Amino acid sequence: MITLHEVYKQGAETVKEAVLAFGVRHPLAVVPPDPAPDWKLAERHFTSVIEVIMGAAALSQPDVTGTVRRAENEAVQLLLALNTLSDYRCPICVKRGRGPL
Repeated sequence: MITLHEVYKQGAETVKEAVLAFGVRHPLAVVPPDPAPDWKLAERHFTSVIEVIMGAAALSQPDVTGTVRRAENEAVQLLLALNTLSDYRCPICVKRGRGPL
C-alpha cells in the first residue's frame, strides 16, 4: 500500500500541499509554539482512509492489486478535496473522537 510519504514524493505541487495540510491536522502537540505534525499518526490515518475506501470490496474482488490501487487513488483525491476546505478535520480523527483540528 502506498504511503503518505510516497504520495508526497510522487505528487504534483497540489498533491504535496494536500499532504502537508493533512500532516498539520495531526500535531504532535496542540500547544504552540511548535505544533509540528505527527507524521506517524498522519501516516496511520492515511492508511486507514485507504482501508475504509477499500472496505469489503477487496475481499470479494479477484484483482486485489487493482482494488488497492483504486482505493489509493481515491484516498489521494480525498486529500485534494479536503485541502480545498479552509478548516477540515481528518475523517479518521473524527471517527475515533480525537480532539478538534
